Amino acid sequence: MLDMYLTLILPTAAIFLVLLFVLNKILYKPLLSFMDSRNTLIKKDLENATKNSTDTSVYYEEVNQIILNAKNEAAKERADILAKAKIHSEDKIKERKSKLEAEYLEFAKALENEKKELKNALIGQLPLYKEAIKAKLSKI
Repeated sequence: MLDMYLTLILPTAAIFLVLLFVLNKILYKPLLSFMDSRNTLIKKDLENATKNSTDTSVYYEEVNQIILNAKNEAAKERADILAKAKIHSEDKIKERKSKLEAEYLEFAKALENEKKELKNALIGQLPLYKEAIKAKLSKI
């Protein structure tokens, strides 16, 4: 009976060992190799993603700095333009004031001349007015 078990166990054990060897060569080693390479790729992709995230934050900071510099430069240019416009408008106002003052002085001189001419004309016409008044009074 022991012989019978040995005759059944030995071929079964041999088939089991051969099957283990074949499965190890065909299935397990390629599967484990694939899993290791997959883990390596996942780890590499994770490192790249972390690096990209770090690069993105660096670029984000750089973009924010560029925007801040542009805003500061725009504010400076706006202030310069406003100062130039203010100076230009003040010059225009001064120019217009001086022109108006000159026109006013001319007008005042002309008015004074007209006043003198009118006064002289009235003084010249004074004897006629006196006679006209006397004539009107004599009619009354």
